[in-house]
Amino acid sequence: MQNNNRKVLETLVSRTKIYLAIILVLLVIISVENKEMIIPSILLYVIVVGYTYYANRKRKSEISETLQDLTLTVDSAAKTSLINSPFPLIILETDGNVIWRSSRFISEFANIDMNAYINDLSSDIKVEIENKGKNEKDKNNRDILRKIEIENKTYKIMGRYVNYKSKEKDKKSKKEYMIILYFIDDTENIKLQKEYKDSKSCVGIIMVDNYEETMQRLDAGEKPIVASEIDKQMYDWANQTNGVLIKSDRDHYIYIFEQRYLKVLKEDKFSILDKIKEIDTKEKVQFTLSIAISNEGETDKEKYKSAQAAMDVVLGRGGDQAVIRENEIYKFFGGRAEEVEKRTKVKARVVAHALENLIKDSNKVMIMGHTSPDMDSIGSCMGIYRLSKTLDTNAYIVSSENVPALQSFNKAIEKDPEYEDVIINKEVALENIDEDTLLVIVDTHKVNYVDAPELLNKTKKIVIIDHHRRSADYIEDATLMFQEVYASSAAELVTELLQYAEAKIDLKTVEAESLYAGIMMDTKNFTFKTGVRTFEAAAYLRRCGVDIIRVKKWFQSDFESFNTIADIVKKSEIVNETIAISIYDEITKDTSLICAKAADELLTISDITASFVLGNTGEKICISGRSIGDINVQVILEKLGGGGHITLAGAQVEGMTIEETKQELINRINEYFSEMEN
Repeated sequence: MQNNNRKVLETLVSRTKIYLAIILVLLVIISVENKEMIIPSILLYVIVVGYTYYANRKRKSEISETLQDLTLTVDSAAKTSLINSPFPLIILETDGNVIWRSSRFISEFANIDMNAYINDLSSDIKVEIENKGKNEKDKNNRDILRKIEIENKTYKIMGRYVNYKSKEKDKKSKKEYMIILYFIDDTENIKLQKEYKDSKSCVGIIMVDNYEETMQRLDAGEKPIVASEIDKQMYDWANQTNGVLIKSDRDHYIYIFEQRYLKVLKEDKFSILDKIKEIDTKEKVQFTLSIAISNEGETDKEKYKSAQAAMDVVLGRGGDQAVIRENEIYKFFGGRAEEVEKRTKVKARVVAHALENLIKDSNKVMIMGHTSPDMDSIGSCMGIYRLSKTLDTNAYIVSSENVPALQSFNKAIEKDPEYEDVIINKEVALENIDEDTLLVIVDTHKVNYVDAPELLNKTKKIVIIDHHRRSADYIEDATLMFQEVYASSAAELVTELLQYAEAKIDLKTVEAESLYAGIMMDTKNFTFKTGVRTFEAAAYLRRCGVDIIRVKKWFQSDFESFNTIADIVKKSEIVNETIAISIYDEITKDTSLICAKAADELLTISDITASFVLGNTGEKICISGRSIGDINVQVILEKLGGGGHITLAGAQVEGMTIEETKQELINRINEYFSEMEN
């Protein structure tokens, strides 16, 4: 009885209960005042409660019927929408079994065998469902979104999957899913997006290398003819892409074209580079171009700034080449000819003066070379150290490695107590560097190749002195950069700065000899990449007291190393008729040095135009590349993350065995020749 009363009360809405309570209170008050009203009050209250219960039941029944009618209407509308969907629609199970196809689906794909597409889709979605089941975050995410190509159209596939039954098997519950997929034709939208992207502009900067110097070598009557021929070739080339070419100066052009033609330029491989070289002159003077193109940025102004940054990279690599900067990636074309000395002494004087001012304005100077330092790196550091001390500024050389190549040099400086606290490791440098410290980086410009990359973020004042072709991962925002790819070595550049400094530099003998050794090493005893300025620098150092015999002894190999190099040469193999490749698979402290010497030795063999020696350092595979100039080893090893010069380059490869690295090197060599043929 109590339960029945509770059910009756629960069927009543809250407001009705309040009214009944008020009536009950009033009837109680009346009964207390008049005893005769007790029986009538009870009867009246029972009648009111009974009527209220009846009315409430009737109202709930009416609401239920209304909701049921509405639900049936919605279900009918949903079914009608599915059947008459304007998009092709299909319902299938995860095993690929098709439950139902809409009439639009049947008509849309009437002449297409959809079984393969459906099987691939169901398999792909099944894997996705299983993965989502494992991931707590994605458990409730049942949406499906795909894009597939069917014939010549692109469809966006949207839908959901639902669990509709479970099967008992091996006492484990296996869920089955039903998938509802809509096929929305997205072809026109994709075409519009592509058209929009293709119509966006690319901005390029084109510069004739050393225009003034080259023109001076022509006769007065020939100058306008040659200038006119250069312009004609440039405009004809720009017309192939319907681009706009604006001559902003005698040797500068601005090039604007639609992005749809970027692929055309890549396939053409910038044939304009060769066409300009082929311009015939009486004096047999050859003109070259530097081209930088970018599509990075929302506005043409931003793209122009990006092209300017790319042009700095091209010039840093020696010019005579083109670069496309796209999605923060550099793609280089050309640049296979050996550099011709084009430096002027004016720049060396300007840089020397600027460097002196920076040193004077700093409380200390940190000098750093590259990892696995060689004589060019440490010799350049010694030269900058002496310049800093001459200007009364404390200076330190950061060198964290004690490599075998510097053993003889280290013994020489150990005799002088001045250098006892000068050469410091990375940890000491990090403790002492601050924002007012000048960081001078020599013989490299790559972020990940410096001895201590952590120092780059500790100071705002950075100077770079380097002779290598600029790579894409160069150190940005340097306060002063002296990068001359036409120089033989960083030691040659530092020697010039010492010559043109306002302060009188008094080099110690060991400092002069280390600079001389750096030049000697990178030029292979003054045989490779040696210009007039190289001999001028060497003559200056010779006057500073260099003992050539003592320097030569620094490079002598012991008998065991000589035999090792001979074995490497002996087991080398020839690829592409003139390229020698060999492997040194023993892990030693001087692996890099032995590989470099072996690569040099291979070049002494007739008919060998380039050599590569691979060695295992334990952590990485190092590659030393050498060339007599016919083959650009820098371009080849750059594809493996390395760099250098046309005749001398290196790379370090991680994540591969030495045999895998060798095969990858051969692939890159073949790719190099394939690009040259095209």
